[in-house]
Amino acid sequence: MTQGTHGSPGTGVPEGAAGAPRVPAQGRAADGGGRGRPVESAAGTDEPGGSGGTGARGEHVHSETPLPRPGVPRPAVQRSSVRGQVLDALRTALVAGDLTPGEVYSAPALGERFGVSATPVREAMQQLALEGAVEVVPNRGFRVVRRGARELAELAEVRALVEVPVMLRLARTVPAERWAELRPLAEATVRAAASGCRASYAEADRAFHRAVLALSGNEQLVRIAEDLHRRAQWPLVGGAGGRSGRERAELIADAAEHGALLDALVVRDLEVVGALVREHFAGAV
Repeated sequence: MTQGTHGSPGTGVPEGAAGAPRVPAQGRAADGGGRGRPVESAAGTDEPGGSGGTGARGEHVHSETPLPRPGVPRPAVQRSSVRGQVLDALRTALVAGDLTPGEVYSAPALGERFGVSATPVREAMQQLALEGAVEVVPNRGFRVVRRGARELAELAEVRALVEVPVMLRLARTVPAERWAELRPLAEATVRAAASGCRASYAEADRAFHRAVLALSGNEQLVRIAEDLHRRAQWPLVGGAGGRSGRERAELIADAAEHGALLDALVVRDLEVVGALVREHFAGAV
């Protein structure tokens, strides 16, 4: 499992993801909380005083769209989709190391770069705070949490405790043809690793492990494992770097273990399955 990914400097997405939201490098706006007018989000839900929003309670804003007449269907609110897109971009930026551990980022500054109001950014950051990726800094914004090798080792241990017994059970019960269906996902991790893009590899890596665990039929297990996996992909302090040859080689070696795991699952070699999974977690990049 990958520890982090790297994209273009100053962006929250890997290189080549044209049109996706970008995460800014913090400038003066980072300390200026409310400097600048928040940009309207795609859902039209802004902070008070922003375009398309509302001011004081009950106050009419002349630019707002009149409510439809009774009997006319109202469009579904898309606020959650904006928040979800921002959350995805911020998670990618964390994995890529574009959000620097120890640095404080303000919602208005990030929102300006995303082209949305500060509200969905703040909501996404609150979710990341619940996940332990950032911490709230009152009146300033959100600080990216510094994490070290000990935390990574602890996550690897917990992941092994959760996933190894499940994979051993699946190895005894799942027919070979079902494992063959996962080959394309394993091959996708190899292609992502060869690209050297850690963000792309992180996504492909999670997709493969999610598909394996989904065969258990336990949705709660899949959710918990996904959360642990995502946390394991955040970079260590100073751990996110460029696309060096060594870094690409580490990704390729990590991806190759997926194919080896499928081979062991097909022949129901429980000893190899357990050893591979534990080694995979311990050597996560």
